[in-house]
Order: sequence, then C-alpha cells, then structure tokens
Amino acid sequence: MATLNQLKRTSKRSYRRVGRGQGSKRGKTSGRGGKGQTARAGNKRRPELRDIIKKLPKRRGYGKNRARTVSGATPAPVAVSINRLNQLFDAGTEISLKALQERGIVSARGGAKVKIVAGSEKAKKFTIKNIGISASARAAVEQAGGQIH
Repeated sequence: MATLNQLKRTSKRSYRRVGRGQGSKRGKTSGRGGKGQTARAGNKRRPELRDIIKKLPKRRGYGKNRARTVSGATPAPVAVSINRLNQLFDAGTEISLKALQERGIVSARGGAKVKIVAGSEKAKKFTIKNIGISASARAAVEQAGGQIH
C-alpha cells in the first residue's frame, strides 16, 4: 500500500503570476492597491490591538479573581433572627435544621445553610444543634440558659 510520502503529484500546482502581461488582471499594482507601506514586499506590521491588550493590567478586579475564591454554586446561608425563633418555638425546644424545615423557615430541598443571628429581643432557653450561629446570638442564647451543640 502506498504511503503519503510515496504519492506523486499528477498536475501542476496552481498559482497566479502577478505583475505580468498587458491583458491580465494582476498587472500594475498587482492587487496591492496604491502606494505606501502596505504596497511593499515584506509588509508585516504588528497588530495594534495586541499592543493595546498587552498594556492592560492583568488579574485585577472582581471578574477575574472571583472564581478562585467564590463558588457561585454554593447557596448563601439563610439568616434567621432570634426574634423569629421566639415567635415559632417555645422555650426549652431543640432547634435543628429539620425543625426549621418543618416550620417552613428553610426549604426542605436544596441543602441550604442556616445561620442564627441576634435580634432586638432576648432569646428564650433553646437547645441549638448543628446550626451556625453568630457570636452575639450565641451570647444571647447562653445568657437565657440555652445550649449550643
């Protein structure tokens, strides 16, 4: 079987002679237009846009660096104030993610994170399990005699 390096050309390569003949369509300026830099042989100019792009500063700003630190796929935590917990739960209740989902504070699907934040009211005596809590809310719950696990 013949390989590519053994193939022979059967016809002449097509090319167009320029600048010859009176009746040809590639005479006089030979398709190069008028005078000047672009009409000369070896005309290779640097692309202007490349020079502009190279002068721009690299890796600064929100859009370029965001992907390294922030994942857009993870949902933001839902803030639940102590005032809301006081309305929905009695004192001595154990508050977990499941309890918040049952009361409709957090949607059951979508793995949302929850964080309890302080409110204007004093907290009741709650037992909080496996939920994020701010420092001021933690102090309010512990002051009321509650526990955080």
